[in-house]
Amino acid sequence: MSRQLRMGLFGVSAAGFAAVLVWGMTGLPAFGDFDGEYGKLLAQSGIPQRSVGEIVAATVFDYRGFDTLGEEFILFCAVVGATVLIRVHRAEGELPPGPAEELAPPSEGMRVLVGALAAPVLVLGIYIVAHGHLTPGGGFQGGIVLVAAFLLIYLAGRRLTPHTHRPLAAAEFLEGLGAAGFALVGLAGLIIAGTYLENFLPFGTFGQLLSGGQIPLSNVVVALEIMGAVLVVIAEFLDQRLLSSESR
Repeated sequence: MSRQLRMGLFGVSAAGFAAVLVWGMTGLPAFGDFDGEYGKLLAQSGIPQRSVGEIVAATVFDYRGFDTLGEEFILFCAVVGATVLIRVHRAEGELPPGPAEELAPPSEGMRVLVGALAAPVLVLGIYIVAHGHLTPGGGFQGGIVLVAAFLLIYLAGRRLTPHTHRPLAAAEFLEGLGAAGFALVGLAGLIIAGTYLENFLPFGTFGQLLSGGQIPLSNVVVALEIMGAVLVVIAEFLDQRLLSSESR
């Protein structure tokens, strides 16, 4: 296929996509306008039924918890698939890892800055996870923030030795624990309350940290899954980059 033909196809496709995008955006409701009966029902039921101030958390971890279970295992399977592909590709021509690779030496100011930010970001991630049923946030968002804290610790370093300074086994354990934990929370509901993913903990008092039934527990296990999954993928790509191979 010639370059002119490829550019022509791209131009037609881009124009069609732009037309559909503009058509869809012009049909959006005004800012703040909402006309969804399902959302209104959940907004009215969240506090009296679940004692939570974050309706999104109540929706994804309670009212539609089974959907979230499927999303978790989609992520789990995606990480497993990516890990297998990377390891198989690397094993085809991998040499034993050499000495620790010297990273680009950061300035002392940069090391101090990212090192000082690691602890506050870690605390922020824990806060977002723990208060996910009270304020916007939760396990999905908090898990990513927790990953950022570990990346800051990595950026503050100078050298990196594969399999030594990156506890890949621990990240894999966290991912499996998070994926299995959400399924086990649902199983506990089946055993104690008679229905899978049915709440089996006291709802507590609205506005308190220990409220919302099993929703805070679900936030914790989802945060472990997200944090473990992202760390595993990052670690595998670092191995792909740092380990010597015969093709180089």
